[in-house]
Amino acid sequence: MVKLEEEIRQEVMNEIDLSYDVSDEEILELIKNKIIEKSKTVPVSLGERRIVQTHVFNSLRKLDVLEDLLADEEITEIMINGPENIFIEKNGKVIHSKERFSSEEKLNDIIQSIVANSNKIVNESNPIVDTRLADGSRVNIVLKPAAVDYAILSIRKFPKEQMTMERLRSFGSISGEQIEFLKKLVASGYNIFVSGGTGSGKTSFLNALGEFIPADERVITIEDSAELQLKNVDNLVRLEARNANLEGKNEISIRDLLKSALRMRPDRIIVGECRGAEALEMLQAFNTGHDGSCSTGHSNSCKDMLSRLETMVLMGAEIPLPAIRQQIASGIDIIVQLGRLRDKSRKLLEITEVEGLENGEIKLNPLYQYKELSEENGRIIGEWQKVGSLIHTEKLASNGMM
Repeated sequence: MVKLEEEIRQEVMNEIDLSYDVSDEEILELIKNKIIEKSKTVPVSLGERRIVQTHVFNSLRKLDVLEDLLADEEITEIMINGPENIFIEKNGKVIHSKERFSSEEKLNDIIQSIVANSNKIVNESNPIVDTRLADGSRVNIVLKPAAVDYAILSIRKFPKEQMTMERLRSFGSISGEQIEFLKKLVASGYNIFVSGGTGSGKTSFLNALGEFIPADERVITIEDSAELQLKNVDNLVRLEARNANLEGKNEISIRDLLKSALRMRPDRIIVGECRGAEALEMLQAFNTGHDGSCSTGHSNSCKDMLSRLETMVLMGAEIPLPAIRQQIASGIDIIVQLGRLRDKSRKLLEITEVEGLENGEIKLNPLYQYKELSEENGRIIGEWQKVGSLIHTEKLASNGMM
């Protein structure tokens, strides 16, 4: 089958008239005719004909073997380690896919096609790039010489339907009581920071939180690659960072976008992810009256997230630690910790209030925590426990939500 597909692909490529723009229908017709020709000498069933037709067309006009993987809604992650090593995460398990690219050149062509669609550049001089597909899926690309053996392509897929709190509850990731609590916090303008490890669902959770933002507010989102989908906000401005060009110029950093966003009269600012020095601008935005702002970051716990924020601020400016802690304590109201349990399920693990500064240290007030109770057939059974009460209720009171 693979040999037959490659033969047909080569013959179609040789016959395509490049002097004009060939339509998809003409390509499909040409592929069908080639398959009929081949089937006179090689027995090919109707099912196999359809597969060959799809594979050859995808390799010529679309993203080759990626098309089938992207169409499978059970696949959440695609990891390509060179043309012959494709791994996928399906239903929480990582497995080796049978799909292969025909050559290293074909893989590189697909990478350049993906990057070109988002007006970015990736090559040996600029071998690492973050971008996205048309459906919003997040893409990370690493080429030689940074990648030792082959080009590396990682795709984090996002569900076709927008993530909502109700869907998260149906997955068992959050309880109804917590949804109501977070709804009041978002509507009242509490600044929320979503923390969690890789693949814990931070972006999806941020999307779900967005449904609680009042429709009449002006919201500005700032991201490396635009992924957030805030459907119910009419006055929405989406900003996206850009890497430097081949001369090392024209970079637009998240720090630049944050500074610009403050001049756009936002009600709320949402920073997709804090990874470095932009944490200082993010905290300043949180502290300059933009109540209800949100952001995310990588961390194993709420306490660890505070330490990471301190480190990130120090990457961009030499500010005394007490001043940084004061900014964090006054800027962030709530930290939501997400996690992935050993049964691969995603859960909200903790909701914690940032109480304030005490003896130079940031004091946390845990509100909800997830407790494991047992394990049945490899599945973790647990419950959320209310372990504390909100201390700073001023925003709730001023919005009539006590």
